[in-house]
Amino acid sequence: MTRRTGDHPDLTDPRVGAPFFSTWRVGTPERQRLTVEAIARTWERRDWPAAGLLGYHVYAGHDGSTLLHHSQWTSESAYEAFVKTHRQERVDEVDTAVPGIERVGLDRFRRYRSGTREGDTRVPGCIVIVDVEFEGPDPERQRAWVDAVFEALESEPDPRPGGIGAHFHLSTDGTRVLNYAEWETAQAHIDALAAPGDGVGSATELWKRVQNFPGLKSSTVSRYEHVLGLLPR
Repeated sequence: MTRRTGDHPDLTDPRVGAPFFSTWRVGTPERQRLTVEAIARTWERRDWPAAGLLGYHVYAGHDGSTLLHHSQWTSESAYEAFVKTHRQERVDEVDTAVPGIERVGLDRFRRYRSGTREGDTRVPGCIVIVDVEFEGPDPERQRAWVDAVFEALESEPDPRPGGIGAHFHLSTDGTRVLNYAEWETAQAHIDALAAPGDGVGSATELWKRVQNFPGLKSSTVSRYEHVLGLLPR
């Protein structure tokens, strides 16, 4: 069976070989709530669909109109088997409950590096998704940019309070990096963005290198609240 949890996912779980992220546009805070309820009902009344699915988590966007979905798979083949046998019935039931959902797309990633503090027991009150796009596929450039971020973080003269962890994922098509950043509160992240400098980092040469990295096309930042976790019973 399927059970609900309020716990956040472990982004460093070594069993996760295929972390996927997707976004749905639902329009309003009320439709966010109704869609989350529909997802919970749809999944809880069914058996857990696949041994290769370790967890499925949903987040409500602070913009009041989007939902972020994060599923942790052991492999892409496990997901493809789920698509063939179990996905459509779940999609149909949710769409019947809340018509008009726009599914922006499913993106496939691999986790590359995480930055956390050992023994840190703080629970994230806000998840910040930083989505970085590059001009064309280049896996080496993806890794180099993330490494540059870590170099800047390690030399940060004025670390912003409220940050808990950062988990960098590389898209399998070689064009994007997604940072799943855990913060104590949304306000802590807002305050960090408003601090002196360009973005969360200080105005150092290392941060300037990150922000002006060759081939960097765009970067978007979105804040979310974890609202639903589903796990095998």
